[in-house]
This record gives sequence, C-alpha cells and structure tokens, in this order.
Amino acid sequence: MRSSGCCPRGRSEILLTLLLMWSLVSGCPSGCTCASDLLSCTRAALTKVPENLPPTSVTLDLSHNSLHSLHSHWLVGVPHLHVLCLNHNEFKRLPAGAFHNATNLRHLDLSSNKLQSIRAEHFHHLLRLEELLLYNNHISHMEEAAFTRLHNIRKIYLSWNNLSAFSFSSMCNLTHPNLRTLDLSSNKFMELPVDEMSALPAFIKNGLYLHNNPLTCSCPLYTLLRQWKQRGFSSALDFWQEHTCLYMGKPRAVVRILESQSGLDNCSTGLGQELGDTGLKVLVGRRLMVTCNTSLPQENTTYLWISPAYNFIFPPGNSNQSFRIHPNGSLEIHKAQPWNSGVYLCIAVNRRLSYNATHEVNVTVHYPKHQVESFNTGLTTLLGCVVSLVLVFIYLYMTPCRCFLCCSKPPQTPSPPQESSAQSSILCGTPPVCEGANSRKVGASRHVVFLEPIKEGRSKKNPKILQLRSDSDSSVFSDCPIVQT
Repeated sequence: MRSSGCCPRGRSEILLTLLLMWSLVSGCPSGCTCASDLLSCTRAALTKVPENLPPTSVTLDLSHNSLHSLHSHWLVGVPHLHVLCLNHNEFKRLPAGAFHNATNLRHLDLSSNKLQSIRAEHFHHLLRLEELLLYNNHISHMEEAAFTRLHNIRKIYLSWNNLSAFSFSSMCNLTHPNLRTLDLSSNKFMELPVDEMSALPAFIKNGLYLHNNPLTCSCPLYTLLRQWKQRGFSSALDFWQEHTCLYMGKPRAVVRILESQSGLDNCSTGLGQELGDTGLKVLVGRRLMVTCNTSLPQENTTYLWISPAYNFIFPPGNSNQSFRIHPNGSLEIHKAQPWNSGVYLCIAVNRRLSYNATHEVNVTVHYPKHQVESFNTGLTTLLGCVVSLVLVFIYLYMTPCRCFLCCSKPPQTPSPPQESSAQSSILCGTPPVCEGANSRKVGASRHVVFLEPIKEGRSKKNPKILQLRSDSDSSVFSDCPIVQT
C-alpha cells in the first residue's frame, strides 16, 4: 500500500521538477520583456545576444543596444521568427551564416549601424524576406548578387550610405516581381547607368528613389527623370525639388533637374521608344524593327501585337506578309507604308509567372524630304551692307532734282562766232516754282541767260565783268549767282 501510494507522489515530484527546468530554459532573458510571441530587449544595454531565446518568439527586438557581432546559427532556436530588429547597434560586419536559420523571416531591420559592405551570402537564405532596412550605415560596397535570391522582397531601404554604384541589371527581367520600393537616396552616386535603369520594369521605376545624390548634370539623366515625371512616377513627383545635379561636377553649381528653368532645357526630352510618346520614324518602303520592351524573360513568354487598325498580329504562321513577330517579341515591318503609321500595342504573357505586361509604340511613316541648300547668313549680311552703302552714296552725291523740267539743261542758242568763246548757259541755283499761282505754262517760264563781254568803255577796271542779258524780266534771275569767266 505504501509503495502504491509513493508512486503517485514520486511522479508528481518528477513532473514539478521538469516544469521548473522547462521554465528556466524557456524563461524570459534578463532585462527583456516577453509577451506571448514577442521578445523585446530594446535599450537593455546588451553587449551580446541573449542565450536561450524563447522558441515561440515571432518578433525579436534587440534594437538600441551595444551589440558588436553575431555568431553563425544564432537563430537556430527560434524557427518561427518573422520580425527581427537589430537597428541602432554597433555592427560593422556580418558573418556569412548570420541568418542561416531564419528562413521564415519577413522583416529585417539593420539600420543605424556601422556596416561597411554587403556580400551575396548574407541574405541568400532569406527566401521569404519582404522588407530589408539598411539605411544610415557606412555601406560603400555591395556585391552584384546581394539581392538576387530575394524573390519576395517588397521594400529595400539603402539611403544615407556611401554607395557610388549599384547593379540595376540584376533586377531586370522580372527577377524581383514584388519589389515596389528601392530607396537609394542620400548616397554618393555621381553617375547613373541610364541604359540599365531604362530597362527596369515600370513598377520598380515608380519606387526607385535617387534624390539627394551628388549627380553630375547630363542630358541622359535629365531626359530619364523627365520621363518619370511625365509618367507620374512617385519617385520623381514626391521629391521633385530634391532631384539635383552638379553642373560640370562643381559642388557649388547645384541645378534642380525637374524645375522648368533648370538650365537643361536644351536637352532633348523625347521619350523615345521606351514610352512610345514620340515613337519611331521610318521612310516609306524601308524596314522597321519595333521592340516589345516589357522586361519579361523570353522563356515561357508569348507575344501578341495589335495594329493601329485594331487588327491582331499573331506570331509566325499568320497570313499577313507585311509583319513578322520574332521570338523575342520584336515586330518587324517589312516595307513600311503611310497606312502603317499609328500606335502599335504589344501584349506579353508569361504563364509560368502568371504575369502579363503591355507596351505601346507610336510609328510614323513619312516620305523623304528634299534637301534644301543651306542659307548663307554671312554672305547675305555682306550683300546687305554693300547695298546700304550704295544707297547712302546715291543719297549724298546723286540727290534727284525736285523739279525735273525746271532744273533740266535748256537747249543752247547759237551765237555769233566772235562771241562763241564767252557764251554759256547757266542753270539757276534756286529753280522757280513749276506751277505758280497764275498757272502759267511750263514753256513760258523758261529763261535763257547770255553772257557777253562788256565794252571797254563801260568797264575799264574789271574787263572780265560780264553783262547779263535776258529775253524776259530780269527779276527772275535775282537769285542767280554772278558767274565769272
């Protein structure tokens, strides 16, 4: 009986011991707060990560401490972890296996630390990660494959670092179909690969923030940001005043790119083939290749084009001989004709990714323009100067007479041979009025003046004084000068 009574008593003691040991093992670390699936050790003056983390933890907050390092596989005891906050600590580098066991992690905050580089193996195991915060660090180098395996990533924050280069090509071809925010603002970018950025999907461009960087002013950069603004991308509209560049790379010559008077207005703002606003131009009868720019991988992708007449252009095998669709989705127009002008719509469908995309291109078919000789401005200016000088000389030295009949030279009257040496005709300096008050005829107002030598008895002092003789009233010649011969 005693033995039978001791067995239950011994079993209860063993159970109590096991419960006590389990509470000690799975208990809340010193200086932390535990609530259900939440473990918060913020502002606990920690210098190393607490041991024996509760396995039921879904959210682990270790922010605002003095943590310097993380050992590999330190998250092996928390398999259900979704949120990890390590911001505001002293991390300078991360071990390769720092997040090896955090396969279910959704949110990782490493902001406000002293990280200097990001390697490819740091985040390779975070296949379900959706938000990655790396802002306010000292990151100056990032490997090209750092984010290639983050297929579910939605937001990446890299602002306030020392980045001067970034691999945008690693995010083309829909490698990150869920990415909606990529913040690269407030870094050290001086130049950007505009071609790689133009090939990005539209949903990434909409959230690609590049403001507050020491960019060098260039026409490709101006055209790219203008395109984003015209398409209404949030990355260009939300911080349009902070999109600046340095003219000739000089720190003091700051230009606001998206302002109307930015100083870059001479750059071409044509949206080109990417947006299809200005589109493509081709001569009549020429061949034209139109690219379907949808950023979808060619594998398992089907392309369909719609003509300006709203007719379907199917892949190879159709009866239409004017068009051809290549395997990469490009539309070839064999011999362009004026009726081929208009907006073409490309539809790309990828069944494996369950994703489709569209792209519009405006095609203009025109006839060749006749070449016109260029207008020589220098020659025209010189010719104008010569003509002006000729007119000035004519005005100064060849002023036309106001009254042609009055100032014209009258016919000379024959004089005797002995007086031929002294005879001459003189025109009046002040011509008389052609039409007087008495309306005399023009012929009645003609006057001829004859000069003949005065007899010696009349003028001995000056024998050269000539006597005026007229066949009319002498008052007409009151204004004529005295002519000496």
